[in-house]
Amino acid sequence: MAPRIALSGSAGIGKTTLARRLAADLGVPYIPEGMRAYLERGGADLHALGRTGLRALVLQLWDEQREAEARATSGFVADRSAFDFAAFWIYYGYAADDPETETLFAQTQDPLRYDAVWLLPWGAFPIEADGIRSSNRWIQLHAHVLIEGMLHRANAPLRHVTAEGVEARVAQIRGAIGRAGVGGALG
Repeated sequence: MAPRIALSGSAGIGKTTLARRLAADLGVPYIPEGMRAYLERGGADLHALGRTGLRALVLQLWDEQREAEARATSGFVADRSAFDFAAFWIYYGYAADDPETETLFAQTQDPLRYDAVWLLPWGAFPIEADGIRSSNRWIQLHAHVLIEGMLHRANAPLRHVTAEGVEARVAQIRGAIGRAGVGGALG
């Protein structure tokens, strides 16, 4: 069985490019980042959604990711991890003593959900102003630190991408899979 891999980190660090390439290389489904897909298909401006609408969207996108991961029973590469969603919940200020927060954290904190979560390095290259994500590198650093903290807090099977360039990154991850055995724990 192929591994269940998630790529993690802030926007603009190469997760989508790497996830697509790695999924093709491994012959497993690619699970796209929900927020990117939402914005690319012309979803409402996030500011226009307001606080309540954005909160509902984050929960909807988490449900969609959970369902996509559950359907991919033979492994996958996800362009975001469950831990990213928990970090976004905190980032957007939604963490409150309420049932939605309790449910989200109960669902996202399972360290066995993935064989490996690969964290890409922040600041490796300039963030492109593409209208999909903020190109402010300090906003992205804030999100990145929260995501990394959530990965450590949950004791996720965290690995760090250290290679530069897509092909070198694919080779780094493939090498780790080879050392662990296909479907073996990579953490």
